Amino acid sequence: MARSDLADIVGSYVHLTPKGGSLWGCCPFHNEKTPSFHVVPDRQIYKCFGCGKGGGVISFLMEMENLPYLDAVKLLAKREGLEVPETGENEAYRQKRTRLLALCREAARFYHSYLKEPGGQRVQEYLAQRQISPRFATRFGLGAAPDQWDALTKAMTEQGYTKQELMDAGLAVAGKTGSIYDKFRARLMLPVIDVRGDVVGFTSRILPGEEGAKYLNSPDTMLFKKSRLIYALNLAKNTKRSNLILVEGNIDVITLHQAGFDNVVATMGTALTEEHVRILARYTKELVLCYDNDAAGKQSTDRVLNILKNADLTVRVLQLPTALDSEGKPVKQDPDDFIKRFGPAAFEKCLNGSAGQNDYRLDSLQARHNLSSEEGRLAYLKEAVATIASLQSPIEREIYGNKAAAAAGISGQSMAQEVARYRKDRAWKAKKAQERRDLTPAISQQPKSRELRYENIRSAKAEEGVIRLIMLEPSLLEQTAALGPESFSSPLLARLYVLLRQRHSQGLSLQLGALSGTLTPEEMSHVAGILEQPQSMSHLGQALKDYLAIIATEAAKRDGAGQDPLMAARDQFREKKSYGG
Repeated sequence: MARSDLADIVGSYVHLTPKGGSLWGCCPFHNEKTPSFHVVPDRQIYKCFGCGKGGGVISFLMEMENLPYLDAVKLLAKREGLEVPETGENEAYRQKRTRLLALCREAARFYHSYLKEPGGQRVQEYLAQRQISPRFATRFGLGAAPDQWDALTKAMTEQGYTKQELMDAGLAVAGKTGSIYDKFRARLMLPVIDVRGDVVGFTSRILPGEEGAKYLNSPDTMLFKKSRLIYALNLAKNTKRSNLILVEGNIDVITLHQAGFDNVVATMGTALTEEHVRILARYTKELVLCYDNDAAGKQSTDRVLNILKNADLTVRVLQLPTALDSEGKPVKQDPDDFIKRFGPAAFEKCLNGSAGQNDYRLDSLQARHNLSSEEGRLAYLKEAVATIASLQSPIEREIYGNKAAAAAGISGQSMAQEVARYRKDRAWKAKKAQERRDLTPAISQQPKSRELRYENIRSAKAEEGVIRLIMLEPSLLEQTAALGPESFSSPLLARLYVLLRQRHSQGLSLQLGALSGTLTPEEMSHVAGILEQPQSMSHLGQALKDYLAIIATEAAKRDGAGQDPLMAARDQFREKKSYGG
């Protein structure tokens, strides 16, 4: 993939502007208004100073298109008109993934077929109770898990799948005796299908009268990543409607699709993440939130709005009206309840009257405070000022500031002054926090991912230098013959060093983009940060010798060679204190 220019690929997704020898733009991986994402064409790497993501061309496509490594390689090859060799480690990965996809597809067929058998009668009755028609049960591939310990396991092993494959797909669990049993039993089964139409896992619902978790998902696997999956997006992406509706429950999704709203999706029983937002933004310009109308649903709406506040999306909130029981008391109402009680036309009316997110926020604040009392108005204004100060646009701050001021009975000018003071105070606190971080450089030098944290920062920074020099000038590897991976303090950098030596001996590329199939996204981002650091290209040999000397010295300290044990313990304690250990 040497022909592929990173700047060209990134530029097809992000508007890039030249600045200081790099290309800058707003990061496509998190919500921001001020560009912190940059591409270094000479080194073929990208790095975001906001969220920390980084890597090469393959890792960029993996992140942007939500693809596994091989699929990203194929996409890039297709764009460049190249053939993709299916050999070695990549071929093994591809074969395993193909097997697990086939296994999940066969499991979905098994569950759907069992739904129509006598053993699936209870699930059929539950679907009838929820008023889900056979047509939509088929459309969503609904099925039934037998009330048996190993029904699926037996059926799949008879088709040639191994027990290990069943566990790798998240369909079976290992018992204490070494045997395996079905993960899903006596449940309504809902296959989770990705945007490419592949079954990648399952979500399930317990049946009335059974004990256990109400909803149970597949565990994270090679195929199933909750933070990247959106239920029914494979169907909703084809809608002719102008927006997507995000609800909380899978049954809500099916009910609304059945009622004619084919633009409804849900997350997989987990909170909305920035990854979800990025994926949704690829398929719509407007997102409508429609969560339950109880306190928990409103809290979820507020939390999601905080995630969406800087998203490149128009966000609206559909608040379902409060329902009353026979005694006139308010009861919880979700989209499924509403559709069954009032019908599609009433839901359409609510959809058309959904409020913008800023209006929703202020209306919610008003509902929580008694504006007829001085205390209530002050409490309302305190929260309203914080809400309005978070808006990026001065025009929005003026519009909604005036609205909040009118509700509380004060002048718009007074409100604007309070908002300006709040923003100034917040900026001052952020500056002081950054200054404190700058005074503890050891902390700032630590990798963002806690799993990659360094035990010995002095050695690790030298190890980073060795890695950076080797990747910039592979011929320097000849001068590291005496350096073994056991001298490294960082397991990641030791593994990377071995990998680079192996690739160099095989005549393979040492560019970061070529490592995407071997390193995790977090590791790729960290290595991109290492490569992004300034490095003078003169006197590289001397720089390498200096790094090697530091690594050798620190390795000797760890081994206790030539140092008093009490001194070594004291040095270790001081180093831990220096980076917050």
